[in-house]
Amino acid sequence: MAIWALVTGASEGLGREFSTLAAKDGFDVILTARQTDKLQAHAASLRRAYNVAVEVIPADLTDPVAVERLWDAASEGRQIGVLVNNAGLGRNGDITEDGGWPREADSIAVNIIAATILLKRAAAHMKGHGAGRILNVASVAGFLPGPHMAIYHASKAYLLSLSEAVAEELRSTGVTVTAVCPGPTATQFFASDGAERKTLATRLGMPSAESVAVAGWAAMTRGRRVKVVGAANKLLAFLPRLLPRRMMAFFVGISLKKRW
Repeated sequence: MAIWALVTGASEGLGREFSTLAAKDGFDVILTARQTDKLQAHAASLRRAYNVAVEVIPADLTDPVAVERLWDAASEGRQIGVLVNNAGLGRNGDITEDGGWPREADSIAVNIIAATILLKRAAAHMKGHGAGRILNVASVAGFLPGPHMAIYHASKAYLLSLSEAVAEELRSTGVTVTAVCPGPTATQFFASDGAERKTLATRLGMPSAESVAVAGWAAMTRGRRVKVVGAANKLLAFLPRLLPRRMMAFFVGISLKKRW
């Protein structure tokens, strides 16, 4: 029976790279995102390059009902051997700013609710088959309070904690859960969240989506529970153990404040 990989947010950036790695490793692939045209074009390129089956299931992950339907459609008659919870949203701006809530609500829906639904459904499915790998794209943000991106940082802290807890629950079942934690990465995320001009994005070089995806995929394949990508990010993830959290919040806030 063919083994499938389901990748969310697969139309561009990290999702596109993860789905390419899945196809390269011989998995048949299910691509999902909202941008149908980009998904179809990427699906065609994967079929040509790797001679694998590729299905496109467009879905709006801000809608929990659509997330459930996505899983049902993806898993019907298929064994899902890999889930990549890659889709994510964020917003740069103070929580008191007018007009921010729609984007923030969507961020909670995608980063927390959709990721949890898919993880829960995949874990049960994979446990029944005695094998499977779940890769959650968290962030170094999950280790740090993030003034000016407070909800995004909190959502990634949730996903990191959830990943580690479920990994322990699934120990000895043949199913692994990995949280990959990159820092800022060269994708469309910063343009879409209104943060393209914040200090962190403009003053620091960002690694490519391909390099981050390769590191995350390798960690998942080895069954690691947490993978922080990059030496600087490893230091950032460790600093809260040494410094008061209030001090960390102050310095992170400076790095995330918009620079106009």
